[in-house]
Order: sequence, then structure tokens, then C-alpha cells
Amino acid sequence: MAEDARDRAVAYVERLHRAVDELVAPLGARLAGRLLCRRGCASCCTDDLTVFEVEAELIRRRFPQVLVAEPAPAGHCAMLDAEGACRVYDARPYVCRTQGYPLRWAEGEGERRDICPLNDDGTDLTALDETACWTLGPVERRLAAAQALLDDGEGRRVELRSLFST
Repeated sequence: MAEDARDRAVAYVERLHRAVDELVAPLGARLAGRLLCRRGCASCCTDDLTVFEVEAELIRRRFPQVLVAEPAPAGHCAMLDAEGACRVYDARPYVCRTQGYPLRWAEGEGERRDICPLNDDGTDLTALDETACWTLGPVERRLAAAQALLDDGEGRRVELRSLFST
């Protein structure tokens, strides 16, 4: 693959991440009283998460020093430090940028909703206005399009732990 196509794909993901952060900020402010996720809250940061290769490439480029260190212990996201904080926070993948918020997505003819158990205050999620939820789908499609620049549409995903050289 041509390096300039890789550079364009990574730059696109950086812009997309910034856009997601801007879009999710008002949601975070609106739900501040119910969101308990804070620095060091890492119960959802597990080894079983995978990211598109293009997001992994962004981490490789922005945080090479982290990838030569020891990963977090197995079972936890490899990117966590000893206090449970993300060592690649500024380049964290999309899934990490929206985790914890009420999520909504289309499923079949209907809609599903979910939220991190730590942020579940007992409110019926179906009663929330759709603007009080992060909608899954549109950003994932844009990430898949960026990934297609790297792998001709294969949608290759990688485990974050596999980025470490140790």
C-alpha cells in the first residue's frame, strides 16, 4: 500500500476522532450527573476489544514509546497504566471515546439501547430522548471507509495487545 494513502487514512481518523469528541461533549454535559466514568475507571477496558487497523496505526504513530513498554496484565486493556488510566488517551480508539454513554443502534426493524452498568441509574433507556444517546452506526461506517483505504475493504481489525513489541 502506498504510504500517502496510509497517511491520508490516519489523518482522516484523527479528524474523525476530533469530530466525535466535539459531538459527544454536549451529551457528556447533559448526562454529567449520571456518568460515573472517570480517569482510572477501567471496568470496560478489557483485552477482548479490537479496533480497525487504521486506528491501531494512529496509536503506533502517536505513542511508540508506550508500545515498547510492558502492556497491562492480561484481562485488562493493554494500554492501561498501573492506575487504570489510558496511556494512549489522545489517540484512543472510537469505541473508547463513546463508552459509558447511553448507546442506541438499529437492530432489525427496531432499536436497541444499552449503557455501562456503572452509569445505569435505573432510568428506562427507552424513555430517553434519542438526543440523550450516542447513535452507533454512522461513525462506524466512516471508520470502515477509512479502513478500506488500507485493506481494500477487508475490514481488518486488531487486538490492542498485539501492538506491543514485548
